[in-house]
Amino acid sequence: MAAAAQDLIVERPEGLYCPPGDFYIDPWRPVPRAVITHAHADHARVGHGHYLAASRAEGVLRARLGEIDLQTLAYGEVVEHRGVRLSLHPAGHVLGSAQVRVEHGGQVWVVSGDYKVEADATCEPFEPVRCDCFITESTFALPIYRWEPQQSVFDQINDWWRANAAAGRPSLLMGYSFGKAQRILSGVEASIGPIVVHGAVEPLNQAYREAGVALPPTQRVSEVSDKALFRQALALAPPSVQGSVWARRFAGASDAFASGWMRLRGARRRRGVDRGFVLSDHADWPGLMSAIAATGAARVIVTHGYEAVMVRWLQDQGLEAGSFHTEYGDEVLEEASGAPAETTEEQADIRGDAT
Repeated sequence: MAAAAQDLIVERPEGLYCPPGDFYIDPWRPVPRAVITHAHADHARVGHGHYLAASRAEGVLRARLGEIDLQTLAYGEVVEHRGVRLSLHPAGHVLGSAQVRVEHGGQVWVVSGDYKVEADATCEPFEPVRCDCFITESTFALPIYRWEPQQSVFDQINDWWRANAAAGRPSLLMGYSFGKAQRILSGVEASIGPIVVHGAVEPLNQAYREAGVALPPTQRVSEVSDKALFRQALALAPPSVQGSVWARRFAGASDAFASGWMRLRGARRRRGVDRGFVLSDHADWPGLMSAIAATGAARVIVTHGYEAVMVRWLQDQGLEAGSFHTEYGDEVLEEASGAPAETTEEQADIRGDAT
């Protein structure tokens, strides 16, 4: 999409760039100044000179990126840089996720990053921000994607785990280490049995707890001395463990995958799991539409997902709509960039080259 001279955000090879402020938002190549919407690997990468993010994101950013030059802002706090007023507002996606509000020359633009509109216990709820131009994701921008209330999904997970535990069968539930795992933990009934987690999950659990998010007790799998506990356990792990030696320690397990993609017919079959739970940290189709409407924006720019479908729909609704090409939405990158496994042996187990 060609940028007009007055545009506050434009495309560059490094990422989304604010010309008057001379900074980037979630750049995918190293830049001097980066504003980060959240700590998922496709949005927060190593190599930038200076990082700006929401205060609530500090723990997870440092857990994932290590030593970085990080400046933080409270939600709603305003900083001025080169005449640009910049503030961060809750996106409701994961802990510390933020929308970036940019104001300059009488215009207000908002870059949403990733977001969802249903509130959950692990992060601040999405806050609509009025603006002239709204830059939105489109991960699930098809009418087929409509989420059930999350409590209904948590009930399904608890019923599945409870039935497995009663039968002496481990429950292996796969989902992303950052965000998804902690949201699941916030909704399960810990009284059903012990909860064990992969080494990529526990450091992020700790970052959430340090941020004041209540999660039930968890143990790393390597800390469990009595393997009989696995028969009643819920084991949370990233999708990369599927079919690995690491997963085989849960003999006879029922396995499941938690993702918005489980809404698609055949997705569970292609994943090769016993159960699929439809749980996403992104907005569904109605959520996207309600979020866009709440901004009051006359112009919408669509990024990663079903861009073409969403642009056509928005244009049919009378909005000025176009798209930016970005490098967001890389699930393989996200899986590969979680916190390190707890031992060299576990890393070997995931690869399948340990005995």
